[in-house]
This record gives sequence, C-alpha cells and structure tokens, in this order.
Amino acid sequence: MGKPFVSELSAGHAVDGIFLLSEKNIANRKDGRPFLNVTLSDRTGQIRGVMWDQVETVISAVSEGDFVQVKAQIGEYRGALQMVIKEMVLAGADQVSPADFLRATSRNIEKMASQLKAMMDSMENPHLKQLLQAFWEDADFVAAFTHAPAAKHMHHAYIGGLLEHTLSMAILSRKIAIHYENDGVDRDLLLAGVILHDVGKLREMTYATHIDYTDEGRLLSHIVIGISMVDEKLKSIPDFPELTANLLKHMIVSHHGTREFGSPEPPKTLEAALLNYIDEMDARVNSIREYVAKDPSSGSWTPYHRLLERHFFKGGTVAASGAQND
Repeated sequence: MGKPFVSELSAGHAVDGIFLLSEKNIANRKDGRPFLNVTLSDRTGQIRGVMWDQVETVISAVSEGDFVQVKAQIGEYRGALQMVIKEMVLAGADQVSPADFLRATSRNIEKMASQLKAMMDSMENPHLKQLLQAFWEDADFVAAFTHAPAAKHMHHAYIGGLLEHTLSMAILSRKIAIHYENDGVDRDLLLAGVILHDVGKLREMTYATHIDYTDEGRLLSHIVIGISMVDEKLKSIPDFPELTANLLKHMIVSHHGTREFGSPEPPKTLEAALLNYIDEMDARVNSIREYVAKDPSSGSWTPYHRLLERHFFKGGTVAASGAQND
C-alpha cells in the first residue's frame, strides 16, 4: 500500500504513514501537562495535528524538518481537517521517497529555460548581456536555477518554481517596458533585474528532500547573497560600467519594496519600482491561484485566507446570476 497523501485524507479515517514534520510547538493544558501542536506535510499539502500523550518522548526524539512515521485519527477542528496523533517516531532514511515530498512545476523546464535564454540574447545593452551570459555559461548555476523553488511556502514553492516565476516576470517586464518606453524605462536593465533579483535563493534554500532554509540563507537572506553572486560575476567582466552595476544591484536590494519586508532600501528608480510591482503581482497571482486550486470544498467561495484576510470567489455562479437578472 502506498503512502497516504495529505490531499487524500478525510475525517473519520485512520492514517499510518510518513510525513514531513514542518512545525512543532509545545503548549500546556490547564493542568500544566504539555501537548504538541504540529504541522505535517507532503507534496500535496499540509495538515495540522495535535498529540496529547507520550509528548515528552516525542519532543526529544523528533525535530522540525524530520520525516516522521505517524499513526493518527483524522478529525475536524474549526472547519479544517486535523490529525489526532497516537504515535509519532522518526522515519528511517530508507523509508523516505523524496518524490513524495517535493512538488514540481507542471511546465516543461527545458522549454522555459530556452525561452528565458532567448530573451537574454535579444538584449541590446552589451554589458548587461555579457553579465547574464556569464551566469548562463556556468553549468552549475543553470542546473540550480532551473530546478530551485522560489519560496518555502508562499509562492512557486516547488521544483522549477524559481524559473517559472522568473520567466513569467520577464514576459511581463517586456510588455510593461514597451508600455512605458516613452517615460524612459530601460527595458534591458529591467529584464536583467528581473532575471537576477532572486538568484540568492540558490544558496538561501535547500530542497534535496524538502524545501527549507540553509544556515547561510537564515543568516544573510537571498538579497545579500544575490548581491554577492552578482559581484562575483562582475569581477570577470572588465570595464563594466560602475553606474550600471549600481543600478542593477539597487534593483536586487530594493525588490521587496520596503524595509518592513526585507529590502535595505526602497525602490529609487523606475526600473526598481517596476521590478517590485511585477514581483509582487506574479507572486500574489500564483499564491491565490494555488489556494483556489487546492480548496476541496464545494461552493463558490474558498475558506478564509488568514494571511491575505479574505475569501476568494471560485466562480460558477456569475453566468447563472446574470441570466436571472435578464
């Protein structure tokens, strides 16, 4: 019998399978005894769980990021599925299949990479073109860039997600640059910023068996790492214009928009501002689309999205409503 996946779980059934322990939090009951709140996941999604007994043993035996063998009963709590866990032990490495825990893009990676490369080759600025070629001629970089996820949870959080996100942004940047070309937008600079804005994620994240952060990523962030990676390539390019280098690095530094969201500086050029908006738009559309697609409930609306603070309309009634109003 194969592994039970999160997407297949339903209330009232027992489950015995391996999951990734994504979160583990210790809490106390009214009498002071501890219990565990956990989040378990696989490539199909995640589910909350609670464990009331054997807590002291489990606390010392398993950690966040471990694969665990779980025996539990599936119930409901506040409108969502929840595991009531009876047993949870560390799973052996030979029991874990990475394919069960790593989602992948549904798009063709080779075709996406070729499309992005063609956009680089069409650039007119010789310095920016040479810089991007320096990255693309690095076989290790290309292998990592085309398979890395773009995030752990929020958007494009799957193998090939970074390439998918970057290509989508590159296509948007070309269309937007044409629209604003009379306002002085440098389309090659914008494209270069789009392609390089998240390169630091190649070292910020690890995804051999599941998506998580590296020590370097937690300590420095992908913005700082990305600047370092660009500087490394710039050293190999003689006479690269200093202003162009600084404008490009400013785009990487500011692409989160505000200091509150992790950018040391806010966008101070048109290209940097556009990069921030394009990044936010593509990430938000992907996360909403994923949330709606994963919702198993019937009806026209999703459950409440806590982070975005709203329900999302799934469709299915607009045509009928219009017909009634005719």
